[in-house]
Amino acid sequence: MPPTLFLPVTLTACAAAAIIAVWLAVRCGQMRLRHNILHGDDNGGPLARRMRAQLNYVENTPFVLLLVAGIELSGRGQAWLSLVIGIYLLGRVAHAIGMDSETPHILRKIGVLITLLTLIGLAVVATLIASGLF
Repeated sequence: MPPTLFLPVTLTACAAAAIIAVWLAVRCGQMRLRHNILHGDDNGGPLARRMRAQLNYVENTPFVLLLVAGIELSGRGQAWLSLVIGIYLLGRVAHAIGMDSETPHILRKIGVLITLLTLIGLAVVATLIASGLF
């Protein structure tokens, strides 16, 4: 008999997040090869933008995954939680693609908005759960 899957939303979200992290790293590596930049960045050029997209992802995604895990552990992680993390990860891909542009791009703005709304929304839900109101 297979073991019961514990925290399926969190496990799936972490797997998808890892794949996106690899994609972001590969994009930086490709840019390094294309411009023959071994160390550092290109002073605000395309490599710097890709590095910032990668770092921004790394800055925000752990908080989202921790909140998802906490909410799921509380037993409140129904289907809506899968939808939220799916939208969040799509938003992060949009942000990275939008960062390739030298001028403000709608995909970057959408990614930023989705990230902020996800963090705030999950934080509110987690606070309500912790206080016994949800």
